[in-house]
Amino acid sequence: MLPLARAAQSLVARGIQHTAVRQAHRKHEPNFHDKYGTMVLLGGAAMFSAVWGYVFTGLDIAWGFSPVGRITPREWRE
Repeated sequence: MLPLARAAQSLVARGIQHTAVRQAHRKHEPNFHDKYGTMVLLGGAAMFSAVWGYVFTGLDIAWGFSPVGRITPREWRE
């Protein structure tokens, strides 16, 4: 290797090592997702369940009942 290229590679490697060490010793500060992420997720799930629960109970649908065999056709009137 050329001496200049070797020196540049060493300098880059040393800079990466310094950055890694500096970040490893830095205290982790909680961000928005660390503080409120679970509460936002649970709040969204509760809101989703409440809205769809309201929609499904507001509809007059007889769930699971099949009219097959129960309905007989009426006679045609002219």
